[in-house]
Amino acid sequence: MPPLLLALALFLQAQPAAEPEAAAPPPPAEAAAPDAQPAADPFPRGAPQDDYPFVAWCYGSLRAYLDLHDQVMPEVTRIESTYRPPGRKLSDDLKVYADMQKDGKAQLKVFQAALTAAEKASLRPINTLGAAAVQQGRNVWQVGPGVTPARLAQEWMSWALPARCETTAKSLEAKATLMGATFKVNAEPEAPPAEAPPAEAPSAEAPPAAPADAPSGPVDTLLKPAEPPPAQAPAETPPPQ
Repeated sequence: MPPLLLALALFLQAQPAAEPEAAAPPPPAEAAAPDAQPAADPFPRGAPQDDYPFVAWCYGSLRAYLDLHDQVMPEVTRIESTYRPPGRKLSDDLKVYADMQKDGKAQLKVFQAALTAAEKASLRPINTLGAAAVQQGRNVWQVGPGVTPARLAQEWMSWALPARCETTAKSLEAKATLMGATFKVNAEPEAPPAEAPPAEAPSAEAPPAAPADAPSGPVDTLLKPAEPPPAQAPAETPPPQ
């Protein structure tokens, strides 16, 4: 190696090693995004989506569910007795269904209060709309002849009222109470009343109406009885001679 290159190499070895560049600080964490809103609870299939008829639908489906209690409980008891999980009492599991009946009746009162408030505040009668939605909800529990008691009991055991039923009912009652007479239910608007045709202006050539006490003309004369002629005084008889 030439002396010049050797001296340069020795010089470089004597220099302290260059400190590595400080690692670049991590980029500032992005502001935490607000908690994502939970996915909206989907409407049950076939249920109306406006508040008033939806609450009526919830009332009907829950009412029909509660009404099935006596019919399905024998099969429910058989199922619960046959398939027992370890460490649980049958009486405890059957008590759950009794508690569900109690809670369901309390929810019916919430729905009824909301429907009544909306009907009172509405500008138009809406009870027929509510009655149709109640029946629509009850139809959820209509079963065909091919459904066995065991299948119906299993569906009944696993059914739960949609969570949005109670929240919608409370919101509906609050809006109806707050807005009062300005509350409107989403329904088919009534057709506006037909306008009466404008009254025709009296003809300029029409003769003025005669006053009430004026004679009415020949017809009136014919309808009036003829007045008797004035009585004439009898001729005087000359005294006898």
